[in-house]
Amino acid sequence: MATARAGNRMQSSRGVGHTLTPSLGGRDGSVAGPPSPQGPGKGCPHPRWRRDWHTLPCAKISRRLPISRDKLGCRGYGKPGAVLPAPAAGEDPGSRPAASEPGSRGSRWFFGCSSAPPGLPPAPRALRWCSSSSSCRSSCDTQPSRSHVLAVFDSCRAMEGPSATKEFCPPDTSESQLSLRNVVQITVVKAQDLKSIKSDTSITLVRVEYNGVILGDSSKADVSPNGMANYNFTTSFEYSTDGPNSWVDIAQKPALLTVIEVLQKEKKQKEEKTMPLGQAVLDLLPLLQGQCSFTVLAPLYAASTSPSESLHPEAKCALEVSVCTKKPLLSSSQLSDGNFLSVTLEAAYSVPEAFVPTGPSQNYMACLQIPALGKKEVPLLFMNGILKLDGEKEPLPRPKKWSLANIMAPGALNIPNSFILGGPYEDEDGELNKTKDREFRIQAESMKRIVWDKERRCYLDPAAVLILKNRIAECQYWPVEVCRMPVTSSSKGKTSKADKGDEDRQIFFHGVAYVNMMPLLCPGVKRIRGAFRVFPYQDSEVLEKTKRQQSVLRDLRPQMGLIKEGSGTPGTNSSLSRAVPSKAQREDKEKMSREQEFNRRTSNTTKIQLSGVAEEAASVTSVSLDGKQYVEAGTFLVMEIKLDKALVPKRLQEELTRRVKEMIPPRPPLPPRTGGAKKAVEDYHNHVASIAVAILSEYHELFGKQLPDQGATDHQTLEEQRRQLNFELNSSGKYFAFKEQLKYAVVKIVREKYLKTTAFETQEQFQAFLSELYVYLVDQMHIALNQLLYEEAASPAPRIRMTDEQLWLFAREAEVNKDYKLASLYHQQRIAQDQHNIQYWLDYGAFCLLLEDTFKAQECFREALSLDPHHVRSLLLCGIVAVMLQHYEEAEIFFEDACCLEPSNVIAWTLSGLFCELQNNNIQAEMAFREAKKKLQVQQARERSISGQGKKQISATSVGSSSLGPEQPLPEGVPDGSAKELPEAGEELTLASVAQEEEAPASEAATEEPSPVSGHSKPPCTIFMKAVEFLTEVNAIQFVRMALAHELLSQQGGPSSAYYLALARTCLLKEEFSKCEECLCEAIRIDFLNPDVWAQKGHLCYLRRDLQEAKECYERTVSFVEDAADMHFVYLRLGSIYLEDKEYGKAKQIYLQACKSSASCLTWLGVGIACYRLGEMVEAEDALSEANALNNSNAEVWAYLALVCLQVSAQQAPRPSLKNTACIPGGGRQLEAEQCYKYASKLGLDDSALLQELHAAQQRLGFGDPSL
Repeated sequence: MATARAGNRMQSSRGVGHTLTPSLGGRDGSVAGPPSPQGPGKGCPHPRWRRDWHTLPCAKISRRLPISRDKLGCRGYGKPGAVLPAPAAGEDPGSRPAASEPGSRGSRWFFGCSSAPPGLPPAPRALRWCSSSSSCRSSCDTQPSRSHVLAVFDSCRAMEGPSATKEFCPPDTSESQLSLRNVVQITVVKAQDLKSIKSDTSITLVRVEYNGVILGDSSKADVSPNGMANYNFTTSFEYSTDGPNSWVDIAQKPALLTVIEVLQKEKKQKEEKTMPLGQAVLDLLPLLQGQCSFTVLAPLYAASTSPSESLHPEAKCALEVSVCTKKPLLSSSQLSDGNFLSVTLEAAYSVPEAFVPTGPSQNYMACLQIPALGKKEVPLLFMNGILKLDGEKEPLPRPKKWSLANIMAPGALNIPNSFILGGPYEDEDGELNKTKDREFRIQAESMKRIVWDKERRCYLDPAAVLILKNRIAECQYWPVEVCRMPVTSSSKGKTSKADKGDEDRQIFFHGVAYVNMMPLLCPGVKRIRGAFRVFPYQDSEVLEKTKRQQSVLRDLRPQMGLIKEGSGTPGTNSSLSRAVPSKAQREDKEKMSREQEFNRRTSNTTKIQLSGVAEEAASVTSVSLDGKQYVEAGTFLVMEIKLDKALVPKRLQEELTRRVKEMIPPRPPLPPRTGGAKKAVEDYHNHVASIAVAILSEYHELFGKQLPDQGATDHQTLEEQRRQLNFELNSSGKYFAFKEQLKYAVVKIVREKYLKTTAFETQEQFQAFLSELYVYLVDQMHIALNQLLYEEAASPAPRIRMTDEQLWLFAREAEVNKDYKLASLYHQQRIAQDQHNIQYWLDYGAFCLLLEDTFKAQECFREALSLDPHHVRSLLLCGIVAVMLQHYEEAEIFFEDACCLEPSNVIAWTLSGLFCELQNNNIQAEMAFREAKKKLQVQQARERSISGQGKKQISATSVGSSSLGPEQPLPEGVPDGSAKELPEAGEELTLASVAQEEEAPASEAATEEPSPVSGHSKPPCTIFMKAVEFLTEVNAIQFVRMALAHELLSQQGGPSSAYYLALARTCLLKEEFSKCEECLCEAIRIDFLNPDVWAQKGHLCYLRRDLQEAKECYERTVSFVEDAADMHFVYLRLGSIYLEDKEYGKAKQIYLQACKSSASCLTWLGVGIACYRLGEMVEAEDALSEANALNNSNAEVWAYLALVCLQVSAQQAPRPSLKNTACIPGGGRQLEAEQCYKYASKLGLDDSALLQELHAAQQRLGFGDPSL
């Protein structure tokens, strides 16, 4: 330890302000005269003397120099103007040991100053090092004089050069080694607002410390009245990849900046007194992030050791500090391929009862090893955990802390801009994150616990990143060891060797937590945080779970044995409270280091010997007894592991979009719509022509067509005809319709041709424009009429165009009735109407999935995705089909792209998790499910807040109206302040009412049974039920079963009614009637008032042809206030049952309800059949005409139309139909009956009973069948 610290002092002093120089001198203080260049001189008979003076073995003389190195810069005395003290009386100058370079024996160093003390110039580079041997240690005992020292320095400086430096560098500081070193320069510019810490501060200086070593003190600086002190102090330390100040130190150890107040000297006082004023922490991590220089304003915190004034809230006391290096500490490849890892240990909860604050001091520690430099592992040790008793839990957010000990400013321990945020237990990655563990976690966080809140950081080079990934892949668990060690007292009592050996071997309360690191191998994951249970440390169990054979704490046990009361982490003690080590202390440290080396070698040897194994097993047994208390108490650690970059990078959204486009090329863009003045005039011509044709047809209907041979009509007759035509057009409303049709064409002309889009300023301008427009429109009307009269095209037959909703409903009816050919026709008609509608393609693809035509479904979904590559629903369906076709790579891209495009989509994350589980990637599946739950909670919270705001406004209105109405004015003499207090009371009432309303549904659902008026109780929505709802709509049965399996496992109180209902629907699609019946019985038992359950049971009974049971279920469904999801099919099937039972009146009412909600060919057919059976022929013909207009290919409609025509013809009554069907005018309906019968036969009427009835009527009446 002494050697390492001396090396740290050596490296920290090589920079601006300090120079590493050797000291020259003999045992008696004199300096020998300059020797002859031809050989050894009298003053220094060195046997290895060469021809040049600069080869003087200066280290041999330095150990005789009567100048203490403590006085020349090791503790800050090596500044310009320092006096070289003479040896004390009776002191042996050679007894003062010199520091040693780490790793080289016998090398002597001297810490001097770049600006030399009085009498000594700065040391040249050639004299900064000398490697000695035992042979020359006895030959340099002459005592040089001061003039000799000056001559040595002058000669060496004159002959210093590259060759000399290269020749006399030691073997371990070759050019390759020197190239690995870099100097980190720290400049403290100034301090701001020092008066806020202590108002009477006048003179201060700043001290810089890094890695337990003082880099130097600045000169004294006066504090200005505004609290500013200019230091402009620069110091530095040497950085090396394998030295004491390496990547590991710079990543996790900050520099300490201490502002020290210089007090005024009293009369009889020899030296000035100093008192620490405040401390600041300088984070050097930016140097490892690629920066060569940066400037920060480090907050300065008041030191708690001084009776200083408290900081004001508005105080901004800080130090302006600049940091720079000559070159980046990391190369570009190291920066890009490496990574930064940070471990935050928050606390240990539910600790054993043996952990009590009374008794001897204890040090609560935790440690884990991380590969940092290739295969070399770095231990991250967390020490000095604080044992807290029962009380309030730690606040959130709270700052993370540095792992520094004995710091005088507690505020400086907080890491800037780094906080512990916490979060819901369900979102954590570790253990104890289930709902059942919530109560235990809440209770444990307010009981006895150990709090660290510390963060350790580490840089991982590219090789270490690869090793970390491989180790996580080989073994997903990472051990985090915990223990409690007694703090040794600082007494001088001696300990026997046997006791010391027992202390080195034994670790008290040795436990281990197994952290599952596998989530870090998921794409894009950079952070895991959670609670991890603590188990007793057993070598066999640790080896089995983590593949590690050695304990980190056992390896660090010798270092932990050095911890004394009041100290902290080894190597990080503050220098302000540390005095210069005496000779006895240095000997103790050297002895301790030798003991550590001996213990380490002995432990390695005993691992091989059988006796050592037995002894170790005995110690493990004793430790396990302590470790078992962790299990009994249920102890768990809460910690966070965070990476700067994900170990497995996530695909970028641009890459995913590119891959999707490669698989599905996008459609070409739609042609631009033609517009402008020309198009507006053409539209006007078309409207004029269509109106003219319509008026001409009306004229023909009124007066008939006039043949050319009839001659010309006189003027009076034409005038009378015009009057009658105008009357007919106005009375029928057709004139108004023509005017409205023409209005939009005129508006287009005004906007596109005349560019009139604003109001006119004056009435004259408006009238002038109207006159101009009228003339133009009349001219264009004449042009359109002339074109029409020259060539009159035959008007096509009117075609009824069905809407999208109608086609979708007809397709669903055909699917339910298992008429898949007709359903496919309707889907194709929808697509033909608009091929660029994405939803039409998705519906057709879902229909293909119902038919298990996966390839055709894939074509439909990809066609939809080609229209919009960013359509999330299309991406999800493409992924589902890819899974069905076992194209798993494509499915992964589709699901990942959907989650990237819409991160708040609950269904996308849920389906992604189901896919990962299908791939046996359970870790990533669990993360996807957790993300989906998080998004669902956000959506539900937003919905509650919206509903709460609505309730709050209603409550506020009611409170305001009830408290202060128009009939209750404020009494006279009441001050204004009293009136202002009333709304506050109202707001309290409102908030209370809102809280009661939010709590009421949960309590009512648990205690009260819902009434038929209020409806059934809705179960809480889960991510899996939302996915089931989506998957059921698209007929993805495979994923539905997977989601239902997860829903079954996630329910705490057993499956819900929604679960059984969804499972019953799936079984019904697969025609598994027995299993469907079981599920529906369970659903009815759980929720008796759910209309969807009764409707589904009715469908089951209907398909089983148990019509009476189905009728009861359907009637119960219709009687509910809340409608079921598929009421249309409930109406259709209930009406058909009524028709079979000959309850025609009820059938007519049910079918009319269906027509009112969603009219279709089948609903109007039902109405027509019921009216026909009731003898209402007029209503029957109207209903059947509507059905025929909606679907003219239904054979049953044509058959009933034939029956109606036969019955009407038999009654010899005129036709009172309200619809103008294609009928032949005349008294009878024989021809119509015959035509309807032909269409029914042509379309393949398969109802034998209806066909027999039709033949009987034809036989009875003697017409209607061409064969008669």
